[in-house]
Amino acid sequence: MNHHATQQVHAGYEPEAPYWPVAVPIHQTAAYRFPDHATAASMFRLETPGFTYSRTGNPTVAVFENRLAALEGGIGAIGTATGQAAVALSLLTLLHGGKHLVASSQLYGGTVDLLTDTFADFGIEVTFADPADPQAWGAAIRPDTRAFFLESITNPLATVPDLPALADIAHASGVPVVVDSTLATPVLYRPLEHGADVVVHSATKFIGGHGAVLGGAIVDGGTFDYGAAPERWPQLTRPKARYGGQALIDRHGRGAYLALARSKFLHDLGPSLAPASAAQFIQGLETLGVRIARQEETARTVAEHLARHPTVGRVHHPAIPGHPSAALAERDFPHGTGSVFSFDLAAGSEAIGPFIDALELFQLVANIGDVRSLVSHPATMTHCRLTPNQRRAAGIAETTIRLSIGLECPEDLIADLDRALATVPASALTGEAR
Repeated sequence: MNHHATQQVHAGYEPEAPYWPVAVPIHQTAAYRFPDHATAASMFRLETPGFTYSRTGNPTVAVFENRLAALEGGIGAIGTATGQAAVALSLLTLLHGGKHLVASSQLYGGTVDLLTDTFADFGIEVTFADPADPQAWGAAIRPDTRAFFLESITNPLATVPDLPALADIAHASGVPVVVDSTLATPVLYRPLEHGADVVVHSATKFIGGHGAVLGGAIVDGGTFDYGAAPERWPQLTRPKARYGGQALIDRHGRGAYLALARSKFLHDLGPSLAPASAAQFIQGLETLGVRIARQEETARTVAEHLARHPTVGRVHHPAIPGHPSAALAERDFPHGTGSVFSFDLAAGSEAIGPFIDALELFQLVANIGDVRSLVSHPATMTHCRLTPNQRRAAGIAETTIRLSIGLECPEDLIADLDRALATVPASALTGEAR
């Protein structure tokens, strides 16, 4: 079962007696009955695997975790309550104790809030680097650097970093690489095959696909050797009373990172994925490949149309000539770069509101990855708390508009955009557009 389309439907689940349900059952329970006291004690000491309490594990959630791990080529996964929780837990597992992170200057605005505000409260320092400049990442590494963090396709400009080059730089300095692959999904790109060590997803987006439920996931490739420099990773390599005086790496080997993320951070902070939400994500995975292919094709059609429109200054999509990631996208993304991209109006910022308000099919929403087509204005919405310098570094202008293309007919979406673009007054157009 090595093909994605088959894994999306079958991985991680086999119907069982007495009822043999074909669809994955929702185990809507907080706790589990133990057969005897000795088993309970062993499971709580983390010596015997099993479900003790749904904060750290649930049978329905486990199917989602196993299926996504299979699709990404990882050794295991952890479901979380949101994508933001997945990012936070994946990095805290590496950075806790006030370590240093090198992160992409092109990230979702909520992630920047986490890294620059909340992480600062924890004593974690972050250096931002241009994802298109691997040398800048190497120059940013410090003795206390414990992770690289980037997006496989950036939000909102659809920039594609050279992940293999960045991973080589990180690994040469003993640093693992964490990649948020929400916009790509394992259908378009599997970061673990290109040098990443950990992959995170906001399952809320394309994996769920219908904008109906929140969730996230952490997938570990099991590739990073924390034992090669044990003094750098005491949380994994030193004996802990919490684990019966053992070191996690001795007990779990390649799975030590996931064991720490689940047993400490998921357990202690509690951002658990609900069973009913996991069931919806499992159903979303079953149709993921079909949806992604349709949405990617439509997005390319819409982007090419916008690139020819006189009221559009620039389209940020790798399929459009002149995009800085065109060559990397052709090399690493043979099936396309997804259906989230942006464009800049060739007009002043005063034209943004009237244009967006004139749209009928595109809905003004902060989310992406829905079956419905969505629009947002990053500078005043998702990236509004970035400083002007941070927005400039990310390439986001006041006139940048983000689109998330859904499953509608492309001709209808183009007609909706054309109708709204026609409302931009000539007085608002820049000289280039005129």
